[in-house]
Amino acid sequence: MQKIILLFSILISATVFAQEDSAVTKLMNSMDSKQEPAGEATKVFYSQKLINANTVEVLHKGILEFKVVHNFGDAAGTNGGIKRFFGLDNAADVKIAFQAGLSDKLNVFFSRTKGGGNLGQLIETGLKYQFVKQMEHDPKHPVSVTVFANIVACAMAADTNNSASLLAIKENHFTNFSDRLSQVVQLMVARKFGNISLQLNPTYVHTNYVVTNDQKGMFALGGGIRLPLSKKFVLVGDYFHPFRSKSSEAALKKQYAGLYDASRYDAFGIGVEIVTPGHLFHLNFTNTTNILENRFIPRTFSSWGKGQYRWGFTMARNFVLFRDKKKK
Repeated sequence: MQKIILLFSILISATVFAQEDSAVTKLMNSMDSKQEPAGEATKVFYSQKLINANTVEVLHKGILEFKVVHNFGDAAGTNGGIKRFFGLDNAADVKIAFQAGLSDKLNVFFSRTKGGGNLGQLIETGLKYQFVKQMEHDPKHPVSVTVFANIVACAMAADTNNSASLLAIKENHFTNFSDRLSQVVQLMVARKFGNISLQLNPTYVHTNYVVTNDQKGMFALGGGIRLPLSKKFVLVGDYFHPFRSKSSEAALKKQYAGLYDASRYDAFGIGVEIVTPGHLFHLNFTNTTNILENRFIPRTFSSWGKGQYRWGFTMARNFVLFRDKKKK
């Protein structure tokens, strides 16, 4: 049944989003050809994001990307199935984002995310900077290297209940503005081998305010892959393993006992990238509920093994903000 649902979703998505927009496509291809001479620069990925992970790619100067990311509810397990239409009745998280190229190496971005769990109404801003780009037939540039950094603020109302039991489990018991903030710094190293693209994402996440016994800072190692199946359909996937404190995990499980299972899991996503003129569409399957790295790396409570995975989508569209007058 699950395989049938997956196939059905892919077919619907391909039909709905395979729209023709040749004018924009020709313009974007023209810009790429002018800024990256043919046979030199390698496009490791076609998107700024895989399932959960960012990619090494950055937008060219003057380009604006508008992106919508949506994660639905559990497709299976106790909270999924036909009674909740395999998760379509619920929205676990939604993100609307803008990213702009200030130069061919530096991008800035802004997003608003619904958020999931105990923390919502998240506002994100940050930058991506590409240090090195993989070049064809050039052993001095074998990989692409990009850094990603963000700061996220929670805009939801603070919980003012000072009950000791609530202080131990509520993430929004803010006493000042800095308690609302979290940060991510991520280094991305990627290389394209023939048609296959691979990437590593060493990441550090810091949350200014956490519940009792939780970690404020956490390292994680992520990875991503892009494997073309045809000219328009591409298999994509990513995985993150956080290096959690065992003592913190044990304390949290005891702390949340009787409320819900506080076991945390590694984030794993797999999906299909559908390339259409003017749009890039991802059909995603992941065990994460939250979209932002600030949340899903330290706080993924859903397990693939328990059917706590969900399907979602990422849809991106590029626009021309301005032309680089220095380039012909």
